[in-house]
Amino acid sequence: MAKHGLGRGFESLIPTDLVDEEFDPTADVDAQTIVDIKITDIVRDEEQPRQNFDTEALEALADSIREHGILSPIVVVKEEDKYKIVAGERRWRAAKIAGLLKVPAIVRTLDVQNRLELSIIENAQREDLSAIELATAYAKLKSQFNLSEEEIAKRVGKKKTSVENTMRLLNLPDFAKKAMREHKLSEGVMRPLVAMDEKIIEKAIPLIVDEGWSVRQVQRFITSKKKNSSAKAMKASAYMKQEEKLGQKYASKVRIGVKSVTFSVKNEEELKKLLDALS
Repeated sequence: MAKHGLGRGFESLIPTDLVDEEFDPTADVDAQTIVDIKITDIVRDEEQPRQNFDTEALEALADSIREHGILSPIVVVKEEDKYKIVAGERRWRAAKIAGLLKVPAIVRTLDVQNRLELSIIENAQREDLSAIELATAYAKLKSQFNLSEEEIAKRVGKKKTSVENTMRLLNLPDFAKKAMREHKLSEGVMRPLVAMDEKIIEKAIPLIVDEGWSVRQVQRFITSKKKNSSAKAMKASAYMKQEEKLGQKYASKVRIGVKSVTFSVKNEEELKKLLDALS
């Protein structure tokens, strides 16, 4: 492996002011060396929060790498005879597309928690993670490493309320989470739907995707649905007994509206009986 001095771009790769040294076992380790590692000796971290990569963006980055090379090294950890990516999977993927045989990398010794934290920090700062991927990453820090929302917020450089709001997205049904990933729907536009009934969410998502709804439009939609639901509940409570009595009396299905009463029958014979009873 060829070695290099640390070039420009390391601060942008890992914003050191966001890495809490108290929890970084490599804080006192000299990381000022970059080595060239065979691209075939590098593997992705299956636990890394980002799972989706835009093909066109990767091709564009590959073109840039062909012309300028990799300006910021990736960060890896040694595991047996391979190097697992901590930060920089997108650059590694693009380098493979570009046909590179080796990539510049910083080899660090990190435990599982710090690898996850470092990966989240890099992607969050670059806004590479979708909102739902970020929420999943936060939840992993909470469930696997027993970190509180406040502790997570400190590590990723965000407010506690921001972490909490992002994690609430995990309460959305699976189809909504999938839509967020596939259509890159923002946290802001999806958050009002978190506590809604699935039927409302199913109706809202196509409108958000196809018409590019804003947060305010989503909120108006929810308000209108709540009003309709409230009106239906009031109507059901006020007329349910009357509908049941009329239905039994005239052997038909009865629905009472604001200004109408509807009788429904199955066939012509039942219709004749109903008309005779009403006449």
